[in-house]
Amino acid sequence: METLVWVVHIIVSVAVIGLVLLQHGKGADMGAAFGSGSSGSLFGATGSANFLSRSTAILATLFFLTSLGLAYFGLQQHKPDSVLDLTAAPAKSGQPAAPVPAQNSGSKAADIPQ
Repeated sequence: METLVWVVHIIVSVAVIGLVLLQHGKGADMGAAFGSGSSGSLFGATGSANFLSRSTAILATLFFLTSLGLAYFGLQQHKPDSVLDLTAAPAKSGQPAAPVPAQNSGSKAADIPQ
């Protein structure tokens, strides 16, 4: 199942890149708005979404869902006990994970942070 999600994720990501590169940019008609007879506004024509923009939105949603699926499968392989286990680096053998605090000598001056 995880391999299928990887394959779908790669295909969708390549398709999103292709569709974004095929689309007409909003700023491409900016020069035409200054005297070339363009019917759109300064930043391009506005209106209903065309086939390319709808396809891009659908593929972006699929990309998001496959990303969540891959994150789920990644967590299933690791299965941390807590959130801190996700970021904690393993300690080297023979060394303590945290510095050992100094023993308090009983004086009040040792309790004042410096």
